[in-house]
Amino acid sequence: MLVLAVISLGVPLALSLRDRVNAEVHSQALSQADVVAATSADLLSPPRARNLELLVRSSGASVRGRVLIVDRQGLVLADSASSSTLGSSYLNRPEIATALAGRAVQTQRPSHSLGENILATAVPVVHNQSTIGVVRITQSVSAVQSAVSRTITKLILVAGTVLLLGLLAGAVIARQVALPIKRLESAARRIAKGELSARAVVEGSSEQRSLSASFNEMAERNQRLIGAQREFIADASHQLRTPLTALRLRLEEAVAVGVAAPIAAELSAGTAEVDRLASIVDELLVLSRAEDRELQGEAVDLSDAVLRAASRWNAVAEARGIQLTTLGSRGASAWCAQADLDRALDVLIENALHYSPTGAEVTLRSGERRIEVLDRGPGLAPGEQELVFERFHRGSAGRQGPPGSGLGLAIARTLARAWHGDAHLVNRSGGGAMASLEFAWSDR
Repeated sequence: MLVLAVISLGVPLALSLRDRVNAEVHSQALSQADVVAATSADLLSPPRARNLELLVRSSGASVRGRVLIVDRQGLVLADSASSSTLGSSYLNRPEIATALAGRAVQTQRPSHSLGENILATAVPVVHNQSTIGVVRITQSVSAVQSAVSRTITKLILVAGTVLLLGLLAGAVIARQVALPIKRLESAARRIAKGELSARAVVEGSSEQRSLSASFNEMAERNQRLIGAQREFIADASHQLRTPLTALRLRLEEAVAVGVAAPIAAELSAGTAEVDRLASIVDELLVLSRAEDRELQGEAVDLSDAVLRAASRWNAVAEARGIQLTTLGSRGASAWCAQADLDRALDVLIENALHYSPTGAEVTLRSGERRIEVLDRGPGLAPGEQELVFERFHRGSAGRQGPPGSGLGLAIARTLARAWHGDAHLVNRSGGGAMASLEFAWSDR
C-alpha cells in the first residue's frame, strides 16, 4: 500500500515538475528576448556595438544560453558567445527569417553546427513600427532535459527515503503486532508435541491478551483432564495386576488337582485369556507412563540394536519356521533411550513374526536414524497405514490372524515420538509390509 501511495503521488508530481520546468524555460527565454529587443531598439539606429555587446552578455548569463542580435539584413551585430561571428549572415536561420517578417517565434530544432537539438527563441526589434533587427536566444535542449532529470532524481530520492522510513516503521509496528501471535503459536506447537505445561505469555493488545488468557485456560484444563486420564489408567492397570496374578494361580492349581480333559482344556483357555489380559494391562501401563518419564537420551548404535533384537527373537523365529536376517552397516546412530528403542523394535518384530507364514523371511535393516522390519505377511488393506497405530485398533490382517491387544503399534509410535521420531507401516512391493522406526540425530 505504501509503494502504491508513493507511486500514485510521485509519478504525477514528476510529470508536473517536468512540464513546469519546460514551461518556465520557454517563458523565461521569450520574456528575456522581449526585454533585449525593447532595450536594443534604441541601440540599433545607429548601431552601438559596445552597448549591444554588454547587453547580450548579461542576457546570456541570465538565461544560460546564447543571445544574438542581427540587423534587418540578418547580419550579426552582437553575440554573447563569441565576437568572431560579427558581420556574419544568419538570414538562413528559419527563426530569424520569421522574426524579420515581424512575428516572434519559439521552436525546437537540430543545430548542424552544434550537433545537438536547441530551443530557439526569436523576437523582432521594432523601431517606429518598423522591424530593424532580431534578437535570438538559443538554449541547449539536453541542458534543459538534464535539469529536469536532476529534479526528478531528487524527487525519486525523496520518495525512496519516505518509502524506506515507512517500511521500517511498518516493520516495527508489524513486529509488535505479530510477536504475541508468534509466541502463542509457539506455545500451541509445544503443547501439540506433548509439553502440556507450556503456556502463552499474556501480552499485546486487549484482544491478544484475551486470546492468550483463553488459550491458557484451555491448556490448563486439558492438562488436568489428560493427567487425570493417565493417572486413572496407571492406577487401574496397577490394581488389576494383583487379582489377575491370583486368578492365574487359581486356574493353574485347578489344573494341577486333576480334572477331566474337557475341563482342563477350558481351564487352559482361561489361563491364556488371563495372560492376554495381563499383557493388555502391562501395555496400558506403558502407554500411560510413556510421556511422563525422564529418561536420559544417548547415542545408540542402531546396528547393535538390530543384532540384540535378532538374538532375542531367534528362538521364536526358528520355532515358527521363519528365517530372521539382519542387514545394515555399523556406525548408524540415533538419539534416544536404549530401553525405548528395544521395546519399540520388539513390537515390530513380534508383529512381523506373527503375520509371516512358515518358511518366510523377516529382515531387520538398519540405516542412519532408521530401522526397518520387512516381512512377507498379508500386509495392510487400503487406508490402514495410520489406523493401525490407534489404540485397540487391529487391521484386517489382525482380525483374521492371531489374537492380540491392538496396543503394540501404538506403544512403538509413542516411544519413538518421545524422542522426536516416529513409526510407520507400509506395504511392500510383491507382498508383505515394512515397519520402520525413525529417530533424531545423535547430535541434536
